[in-house]
Amino acid sequence: MKRVVFVTGGARSGKSSFALNLALRFQSRVFLATAQAFDLEMEERIQKHRDERGTGFTTVEEPVNLAGALREIPAGTEVVLVDCLTVWTGNLMHRFGDESKEMIEKETAALLSVLESPPCTIVLVSNEVGMGIVPENAMARKFRDLAGRVNQKVAAAATEAYLLCSGLPIQLK
Repeated sequence: MKRVVFVTGGARSGKSSFALNLALRFQSRVFLATAQAFDLEMEERIQKHRDERGTGFTTVEEPVNLAGALREIPAGTEVVLVDCLTVWTGNLMHRFGDESKEMIEKETAALLSVLESPPCTIVLVSNEVGMGIVPENAMARKFRDLAGRVNQKVAAAATEAYLLCSGLPIQLK
């Protein structure tokens, strides 16, 4: 059965490790990475994730066209692990600037269309960014709001949803 699993939580909550363990239950795995290495710190984070997942995944890097990448997943793939929707949202904001709200809505709609009839089980990781203080600047507030809307829509479309807190998964649905 093809499932759509949404995994969220705060920074260092254990969400990526939890999602990775879900994906490791399958034989034919794709890791769909949305991160781009713009600096040394991000390069190190990306390398850490590569080391954690090992060689058992085919890696697809797509920072913007997530729906298109999911439509092009190789035949026979049993699971795709998408890490992460928050970075993807930030990529769209960066790429489209003042038009980012409309483009994020458009790209989210395209993603939701794929999730209606997924090519395989899809595990999507995202940060829960709305549980902290209200950001002091307009761009950060816009990002928080857009990421929250993406999370709500994807969680609603998911067949399962988990919140990770201190390494412990709480099943939401």
